[in-house]
Amino acid sequence: MEDTLAKEKKFNKLITVVSIVVPVVVAILFGVKIPNVERLGFLPPIYASINGLTAILLLVAVWAIKNGKKELHQNIMTSCIGLSLLFLLMYIGYHMTCESTTYGGEGAVRYVYFFILITHIILSIAIIPLVLKTYAFAYLKKFESHRKWAKITFPIWFYVAVTGVVVYLMISPYYVR
Repeated sequence: MEDTLAKEKKFNKLITVVSIVVPVVVAILFGVKIPNVERLGFLPPIYASINGLTAILLLVAVWAIKNGKKELHQNIMTSCIGLSLLFLLMYIGYHMTCESTTYGGEGAVRYVYFFILITHIILSIAIIPLVLKTYAFAYLKKFESHRKWAKITFPIWFYVAVTGVVVYLMISPYYVR
């Protein structure tokens, strides 16, 4: 029991650090432009696809656990975390080599776009500690806590993944090619 508590305490410290450092570093790097580097303008459809794949895999992971396929569930969830990291690296790479694209829609759809974008951004920051904490509970075999946290984490993560695709689809006509 003591060993599990000590591990949980270490995880909590690491989760806190990662949950603060990642958004701060992303915000800082978002403003950094690397000169004389080939633009990575081809990345948005790729990282939008990664968001879409993550959303699909999250649904499959829920199906797997509800059908008693624990190892499949674990593997899929680990893959979703890996895909999220890959997305983050591509997103940073794109914004360090390309200017941000301005949304060109008008009227009510513009408000819809910004609502989706703002909730996507806020929840993409909030999801970091939720995913890490939920994953840590599973790793520590604290499955009751894992289930409780997963009921909160899953819909938020799913929303972030789906709205990532929606934001891309809405802004893609305005990308400079």
